[in-house]
Amino acid sequence: MAFELPELPYAKDALAPVISAETIDYHYGKHHNAYVTNLNKLTEGTAHADASLEDVIMAADGGLFNNAAQVWNHSFYWNCMQAGGGGDPSGALAEAIDRDLGGIEAFRRDFKNACVGQFGSGWGWLVQKDGKLEIMTTANADLPMKHGAKALLTCDVWEHAYYVDHRNARPSYVEQFIDKLINWDFVASNL
Repeated sequence: MAFELPELPYAKDALAPVISAETIDYHYGKHHNAYVTNLNKLTEGTAHADASLEDVIMAADGGLFNNAAQVWNHSFYWNCMQAGGGGDPSGALAEAIDRDLGGIEAFRRDFKNACVGQFGSGWGWLVQKDGKLEIMTTANADLPMKHGAKALLTCDVWEHAYYVDHRNARPSYVEQFIDKLINWDFVASNL
């Protein structure tokens, strides 16, 4: 069973001006697609050929892990955003953010600081671990499931995620991701 590049959940220009169609062309069409292609080459004819993506991630290391994890990370990332997103979460998610993270404003501040402070390439995450919400970062292809945490939200802070539209202004990209793009319904569905 070959791994496939999932369809975007919106049109390529839907996230503009925060994330342009040009960025989507490169980030989704080139980077994400390359991870899928590489993963298929690395798993073809191996014990991983018929495994789930999550099983490959949990069993792999090196190049196989990097490609599998980046397929998962990017597929998850696209769903974390929507046109007209942002705003405030509601229901059980809002209650959990209040309880575990000190409220939505504290979440915004701390999530932005984590994403901006991630040295080099990586990811900012809202996760659930041991029944509580946490903010964490991972470097390169690393992801929460390798650390016993369940991903609820991610922000890609590799430069290719924002450089076309924001140049070297990672703080601007992260702030606009939070304020204008987060798909809180998807985040809540992961809780």
